[in-house]
Amino acid sequence: MGLDYLSLLNPSQAAAVMQIDGPCMIIAGAGSGKTRVLTYRIANLLEKGVDPYNILALTFTNKAAKEMRARIEKVVGPNAKNLWMGTFHSIFARILRSEADKIGFPRSFTIYDTQDSKTLITQIVKELELDDKLYKPGLVLGRISAAKNKLISVQQYLNDPVIKQDDEAALRPKIGVLYQQYQQRCFKAGAMDFDDLLYQTNVLFKDHPDVLNKYQNIFKYVMVDEYQDTNYSQYLIARKLAAKERNICVVGDDAQSIYAFRGADIQNILNFEKDYPELQVFKLEQNYRSTKNIVWAANSVIKNNQAQLRKDVFSDNEDGPLIEVLKAASDNEEGKLVAQSIYEDKMNHHLSYDDFAILYRTNAQSRAMEESLRKLNIKYKIVGGLSFYQRKEIKDLVAYLRLTVNPNDEQALRRVINYPKRGIGDTTLAKLISAAEESNHTIWEVVSNADKFLPARTANPIVDFAEKIKAYTAVAAKEDAFEAAKFIAKNSGMIEELYADKSIEGLSRYENIQELLNGVKAYTEDPEREDKSLSAFLQDIALVTDADTKDAQSEGEQVTLMTIHSAKGLEFRNVYIVGMEENLFPSQMMITSRADLEEERRLFYVAITRAEKKLTLSYATSRYQWGNLRSCEKSRFLDEIDPQYVDFKFSASPAGGAMDSPFGHVLERRSNLVPPAPRKTVATRYVAPSDFQPSDTSNLQHGQRVEHPKFGFGQVTKLENQNGSVKAIIQFEEVGEKTLLLSFAKLRIV
Repeated sequence: MGLDYLSLLNPSQAAAVMQIDGPCMIIAGAGSGKTRVLTYRIANLLEKGVDPYNILALTFTNKAAKEMRARIEKVVGPNAKNLWMGTFHSIFARILRSEADKIGFPRSFTIYDTQDSKTLITQIVKELELDDKLYKPGLVLGRISAAKNKLISVQQYLNDPVIKQDDEAALRPKIGVLYQQYQQRCFKAGAMDFDDLLYQTNVLFKDHPDVLNKYQNIFKYVMVDEYQDTNYSQYLIARKLAAKERNICVVGDDAQSIYAFRGADIQNILNFEKDYPELQVFKLEQNYRSTKNIVWAANSVIKNNQAQLRKDVFSDNEDGPLIEVLKAASDNEEGKLVAQSIYEDKMNHHLSYDDFAILYRTNAQSRAMEESLRKLNIKYKIVGGLSFYQRKEIKDLVAYLRLTVNPNDEQALRRVINYPKRGIGDTTLAKLISAAEESNHTIWEVVSNADKFLPARTANPIVDFAEKIKAYTAVAAKEDAFEAAKFIAKNSGMIEELYADKSIEGLSRYENIQELLNGVKAYTEDPEREDKSLSAFLQDIALVTDADTKDAQSEGEQVTLMTIHSAKGLEFRNVYIVGMEENLFPSQMMITSRADLEEERRLFYVAITRAEKKLTLSYATSRYQWGNLRSCEKSRFLDEIDPQYVDFKFSASPAGGAMDSPFGHVLERRSNLVPPAPRKTVATRYVAPSDFQPSDTSNLQHGQRVEHPKFGFGQVTKLENQNGSVKAIIQFEEVGEKTLLLSFAKLRIV
């Protein structure tokens, strides 16, 4: 690699980039330039003459793969297009398409999303006459998913006495039977769920050594990003593919392993050296993202975890402001404090609302935040709402497209056989299902020969429906995805039905269908796509992850609200972590074992390291839960932050006065802390008198002298009325100019 590239890297990064052969692990701390290292490492391989077809790079989001490929292309040119780069699911879906017949699946197999899987489980529970309150679809699917991620087959599940005992103890002894029925139905429908894409790849490699050998010879260099997030199934695939050449490079940060609930196993990265004793380890420890105070605070928290790969993350950025801790009397007041802080920071520092993010442990916490932001006319967006592809009208049209490609797709057939209405009711559908079971045929075989199974009057609309699907299949075989999708949308009657609905909701649904067709058009016009078929398009949208849709463009600048899990991989100038209370964060469900608590602490570490310039933590002393007001205790994680990096704020509760330090007993050890933080001297904070009482400021005048419980004394220099809210611009003696909203500010007129 040329010196030009090396000059852009620090010594640790350069060493990781230059290492090519043999196993290596790159431990990449938060904000340490991981993507740059991955990009240049692959570019280096290509410049050394490695064929791009021989490089496999596995990521966790399509977005990450796309960004990395684009960066590599800038360095080495169009050769980068030939890399095998993408998510685990997309790469192995591609391999399974080629090899599906070897494990009994059609190459045009459907990929079920979570909702498809839950619907199928609901149907099976009903058919087996089980208690749907005990066998909730989400719970059953979670159990099946966990089994697949550990590569436990149906037969192993049914024959394992420990699993059987667990299910019986949970009063759900039929989970194994549901797993068996679910897999049989998926197989019959020519469908795989997300977990199957990895599970069936392992089956393929285990049962067909010749296929494994073929891909071992193709993938001479294997790279895995975010290795700390891999589950057992992913770990095994990567290990098998790299077994021949042993050129495997994994990149990750054990301190950011936060997906155990999805099956991720932190031991994969902690024990990597056991699989590869000749391993070379590179540590990227310089954080380029955050200020020193944020980095030091994060370090002081994560050092409390026992299970970790030790590293010394540091920053050469400015010290930055101390981390603010806000204490509120209630969750509603917490929302007001956070909203007011965002408003003031934006005005005082000329920021954009896009610079701010509010992170929380659970989605339910967004309510108080949303209400307070709306009151200040602050626009916001919530990440993690209903995905575009989960909307009913989109799922309806996609079901038609899926059925066109794979007529055996039972879930798609059930969804559209009577939409738009064509006189095929639930009773008729039940007869079709019954006929399919009795004759050991698929539902499609019965549907396409309905006149042999049902009376003519009942069969006629079904025969018509089958003829439509056959016509769509013929069109899809000749045309690209867009022409096929457009034909199906019109011919099915969907567009006509939605266009006829003139309500606001109807118009929105019609526009969504247009947007889907726009998306298909863009897909087929992409010059980099060789396969423009309907089947390829369906695979592409089936593999869109939550993270790939996070940064959808919205109108105007907005504050971002999201869970901490959703925030991984992102960064914001100013970050607020709210709800720092025991039983909320850490979660009540995660404090019964050390492993769970350490996962929660890693989640807090991830949250802290999303911030670039300013970090604010907040907690409430009371919070509504299930309609009841309960008192709250501050989070133990607050005690773990080295107090020299923290600035305690006043509570805006009616009681007034300075808030108590949430660190109590550790304050006296402040002088003995090692290493000492080189930071600027912080001015003494103003302390309001104990009898401080705010005045009625409805008639506040320009030039009046006022006292603020936090900023001290100042003079009103300007008053502005904006959307019914009055802003006061005040020149304070100690802290300079501040812009305050009078409806929130506690001011005493002197």
